[in-house]
Amino acid sequence: MMKTPDGKFMGSVKVGSKGQIVIPKEVRDMFNIETGETLILLADINQGIAIQKFATYETFAKEIFLR
Repeated sequence: MMKTPDGKFMGSVKVGSKGQIVIPKEVRDMFNIETGETLILLADINQGIAIQKFATYETFAKEIFLR
């Protein structure tokens, strides 16, 4: 992994035969991602892939759909 400024990370991951990737420990620690936590994957053909904690969107979705 490459040495980067605090709060930043650059590295590489490999996609396994089942389409899985491993989120590096440094990134899991940076974002407090715990074992078993649900994440949401957002993809845009032009902008790429983003991964966020599901809890971030759960609150947002409840506000929209439970009104």
